[in-house]
Amino acid sequence: MLGGFVRVLVQAGTPTPTGTPTRTPTESAAETVGQFLPPWVPEWAVQGALALLVVVLSYYVSKVVRQVFGRRIARRFQRPSLTRTVLRSIQTTILLLGGGLALRILGVPLQNLALSVTVFSAVAGFVLAPIIGSVINGLFVLSEQPYEIGDMIHLSDREVYGFVEDITLRYTKVFTLDNTFLVIPNGSIRERDVVNYSAEDGRTRLKLDVQVTYESDLDEARALIEEAAAHVDKVIEGGPDIRIGSARYPARPTCYIDAFADHGVNLRLRYWATEPYKLLKLRSEVQTAIWDRLEEADVEIAYPHSHLYFDDTSGEMQVSVRDRGPELGPERPPGVDGDERRD
Repeated sequence: MLGGFVRVLVQAGTPTPTGTPTRTPTESAAETVGQFLPPWVPEWAVQGALALLVVVLSYYVSKVVRQVFGRRIARRFQRPSLTRTVLRSIQTTILLLGGGLALRILGVPLQNLALSVTVFSAVAGFVLAPIIGSVINGLFVLSEQPYEIGDMIHLSDREVYGFVEDITLRYTKVFTLDNTFLVIPNGSIRERDVVNYSAEDGRTRLKLDVQVTYESDLDEARALIEEAAAHVDKVIEGGPDIRIGSARYPARPTCYIDAFADHGVNLRLRYWATEPYKLLKLRSEVQTAIWDRLEEADVEIAYPHSHLYFDDTSGEMQVSVRDRGPELGPERPPGVDGDERRD
């Protein structure tokens, strides 16, 4: 049966000799297939079955091609997003060729169909403009490589953290840390501030501000803060300096004096995390470790407070006292010496 189908396609695409009656590929295919079928089967049924067979075969051929060439294309591009885009394009091309061949078997004039599609595309261009814009932006996303499938990103305008699940020519799918999917058009995501936590190096530097009182020992406070952060899991406690561009930064936690504030001295701790996936949990563990270390030492964490002083230059306060009789004594304001006035 497969050999007969191949002969049908060959005969359908073989030009007829000069001087012989011209037959369309549809008629040639129908006659060839009709030789294997009972005479009572109509020609249109043969054409429909043949067209359906071509569509089904093109679908399975596209899947086989994806499985056969998938690894080769992945090794060639070495990027999951480009690999998926190329494989989708190959599958779409095979399906379009199969659909065109099926229409040719059914006798649909492809020239008129192409003209109709062109006119329709021109009319619907205004409606499809956003989709076309997303496709163009998708090409820019694939070429600029701001993120890749599997990267953890942060959308600062929406306070969304998540992993890039898929990148297509029209949209980017993000699997958020709240166990939800977020589908963002490529035209929209290129206009946002996207923070990529795992572009090339998963190590991420974090900072924490701690304010201690002026009476505290600053050297001891800085040493304790650095020691507390270094003993937290997932925090780099030391080693070679970390290079970012042309600059190098110490890998171990470092604490510096940031500013002399109104209520205390601001200390800024900088430390590196090995994984960017649980930043809030890690930050909480660092703060807990710092709290425990400072509580045991002669270091006090500052907090906003005010002291009021009254002297001779502070002015006068007018107090009115009414006479309640010699037995009860003068009336006192509410709250003075525990006496509360009740109506």
